[in-house]
Parts: sequence; C-alpha cells; structure tokens
Amino acid sequence: MKKIIAVAAFLCIALTQLSAQFEDVRFGFQLSPAFTGMNTDNKNINRNGTNLGLKLGMMTELYFRQNYAISTGIGFAFNHGGSLTYEYGGKYWVQSDLGPGLDTLPAGVKLKHSLQFIEIPMLVKMRTREFGRMRYFLEPGVFLNFKSKSTGSIEGRGVGADAEKINIKKDINGISMLWGMNGGIEYSLAETTSLVAGIGFQSGFTDLTEDKGTIFDPTGNKRDNSKATGSAIVLKLGIIF
Repeated sequence: MKKIIAVAAFLCIALTQLSAQFEDVRFGFQLSPAFTGMNTDNKNINRNGTNLGLKLGMMTELYFRQNYAISTGIGFAFNHGGSLTYEYGGKYWVQSDLGPGLDTLPAGVKLKHSLQFIEIPMLVKMRTREFGRMRYFLEPGVFLNFKSKSTGSIEGRGVGADAEKINIKKDINGISMLWGMNGGIEYSLAETTSLVAGIGFQSGFTDLTEDKGTIFDPTGNKRDNSKATGSAIVLKLGIIF
C-alpha cells in the first residue's frame, strides 16, 4: 500500500507541474472491462484460458495542440493474466506458498494466473474535429505496470484436490511493460464534459514471470527460462471533464 500511495503522489505532483506547460488539461475516470491472456515463447507451454478483468482509474489529457495530447493517468488493473498448460511436469511456482514438494507438478497441469497491477499509461492522443457532438480518436503508446497482488490456481495436479488462491507474488516480476493502441469516440454532454467509449489492444514485451522453476524435459531437467507475456483486449468506458 505504501508503494501505491508513493506512486500516486509522485504522478499527481508531476502532472500538476506539467499542466502549466500545456494549452489545455482534462481529467476523467474510466471503468473498463478487459479480456486478458498469457503467451510464452516455449512451444511446450501453451495458452489455455482468458481472464475477465477490469481497469479502474483516473485519466489525464495534456493538450499541446488543439487535437493532440499526451494521455496518461493512474489506475488499477484487476484480475489480469490468464491460464497456461505445461506439457511437461516440473517444479513450478517454487517461490509460492505451496510449500516444499507441492510445487512438483505432473505433465499437463494448468496454472491460472490472477494478477493485479498499478497501471500508468503513456499515450499520444490524436482526435478529429467535432462532428455534431462526436469526435473520433486514436491513442498509441505504452503501458507501465507495477505488480500489487498475484494469486494463482492449479488444475490437474493429480495428487489431492486442486489448489486455489495460491500466493504467487514472488513468482511474478515487479514491473512489466506493454505496447498498445486505443480507438473510439468522445460524445459531448456539455462544453467541457464528454463520455468516452472505445476498444483497445495491449501486448506485453517484457517477461511477466521470474523463471525460477524446473521443467522435467524428456532429455533432462531444464530451467524454466520461458518468456511469458500478457495481452489484453479492453472495452474502454469513461467520462472526461
């Protein structure tokens, strides 16, 4: 919680200082459903499930020209991640609270990740002139995510009941980055107030996982050094003033 407060305070101070340098500044809030998943660069670790997540937070637009802005803010990304199926058995989530021996899992096990992040987007917003009450926009850029909570569940363990709500925070990297783009419309309700609706795509380019486990490969045990990345399709919904 202290880290969350520190990041939020720093961003608010930075935005306050920056706002004086721009032609116009707008603030708003979003409540955006997201469909998220995970992929890896290991052909024996496969995507097998999508999480229904939520993005909740503050939006800020700093206009340096009439229809061009830096779009940023701070928010929470809830229940992101996804499920992965491991063709080979191994020792996975070795830093979790599963305990010694219980992290040794059989072939075909499915690991579901439920991740929560503090998200800071850094986007360039480009919008059209107003058509009646509507404007259209695009927002390409990057998203910086700070880990705040990570839990997981195991299906197909083979010994005893499947495990749920395992603390896997130490098995997830603290910071991750994604590139992406949003597109949509602004619908004017008043002179300075607009509803925002659109769709966005995000794709990770940094490793989400710590890679401390071991894969029981038929050719011999190997360190799990796979790169796991996240992706999301976001239905952006918000209001901006």
